[in-house]
Amino acid sequence: MFGNVLIINMVTIKLLTNVLKPAATRVSGSPNWTVKKMGSQVSKQVERRKAIHTEEKILSNLRGSGEEYPGSEYHPPDRKNWMSGLNPDKVHINQIVWPGTHDSATNKIGIPLVTRPFAQCQSLSIYRQLVLGTRLLDIRIQEDRRVCHGILVTYSVDVVFKDIKRFLSETQSEIIILEIRTEFGHEDPPEFDKYLEEQLGELLIHQDDNVFGKTVSEVLPGRIICVWKPRKSAQPKRGSPLWSAGFLKDNWIETDLPSTKFDSNLKHLSEQPPVASRKFFYRVENTVTPVADNPVVCVKPVTNRIHGYARLFITQCFAKGYADRIQVYSTDFIDADFVDACVGLTHARVEGKA
Repeated sequence: MFGNVLIINMVTIKLLTNVLKPAATRVSGSPNWTVKKMGSQVSKQVERRKAIHTEEKILSNLRGSGEEYPGSEYHPPDRKNWMSGLNPDKVHINQIVWPGTHDSATNKIGIPLVTRPFAQCQSLSIYRQLVLGTRLLDIRIQEDRRVCHGILVTYSVDVVFKDIKRFLSETQSEIIILEIRTEFGHEDPPEFDKYLEEQLGELLIHQDDNVFGKTVSEVLPGRIICVWKPRKSAQPKRGSPLWSAGFLKDNWIETDLPSTKFDSNLKHLSEQPPVASRKFFYRVENTVTPVADNPVVCVKPVTNRIHGYARLFITQCFAKGYADRIQVYSTDFIDADFVDACVGLTHARVEGKA
C-alpha cells in the first residue's frame, strides 16, 4: 500500500498548518506570504518530478542498446550453493562478483505500515537472502547490539549470527563477506570485536592480503570475511580474525535520481584498479535514496527507479572497459535476477570468457 503513497514533505505540512491557524497565530501576518511560499514549494516539487522522469527515461532508452554481456545467459541451477556449483577449486576470491544487500537486516525494522516503509531496504530475512544467493551482508548496529537504520531499530545482531550459522551449516563451500558497522550517530557496542570473535570463531577467515588470490577451496574451512567498522574503537589489526574498514570501500552519494547514481557508479568504478591487482573489495550500490524534501520518501518506490537496471550497468561496464573492476554489487530488495546477473559474470570469469 505504502509503495504508491505520496508523502507530503514537512515543509509543506508546516505551511498547511500555518494556513489553517487563526490569523492572529500565524507565523507570518500576511496570508499572501504563506500562499506564495506554498506555491514555491509546489513548483519545486513539479520540477523535481520532471527531473526524475527525465532520468528514468535516459536509463530506459539506454536499455534499448541491449543487456547482453559474457555470462548474462547463465543461471545457477542452485542459488543456495552457487559457489560450489562453479567449482571451489577453480573460483578465486578476486574473480567473484559478490551479490550484496544494502541495509541487509531491515526486513522487520520499525513499525509495520507506519515507520517501516521509510527504513526497510530488504523484505527477506538474512537466512532467506543467503539461500537466494546473497554473499555480502551490510549490517548496521547501535550500542546495545541491536540492528538499526538511522533512529529506527529492529532485532539483536544475534539474530543475524543465528541465520548466518544456519546457512553455513547447510552448505559446504559458500563464502560470505559480513560487513558490520556502527551506524552514524550511534556509539560502538563495548568490546564488540571480542564479541564477534566469540560468536563466529573458526568460521572467520583472517585478515590477509593473500586471500584475494586464493581459491575458495584454499580459504576453507573459513567461511566468513568479517569487516568490522567501528566509529571510535580501534580498527582490527593485520592478521587478526577481523578485517578493517579499508578492505571494503565504496563511493556513496545521496541522491534519488537514477541516472545520476548510475553515472556516478560508472565514474567511481572506472577509477578503481582491476580486481586482479586489488587488495581490497570495492562495492557499487545499485540503489537510490529518498531525499527529505521530496514528496516520495518511502524506500521502495524510490529505489525501484534504478532497481531494474542492474544488468544494464554490467553491460555498460563492458562497453566502457570497466568490467574487470566489478567486484561487490549491492541492491535494495534483492531478487533472483540480480543474483543471477552477478553469478553469470563470475561464471564467465572462471571460464576465461570475461
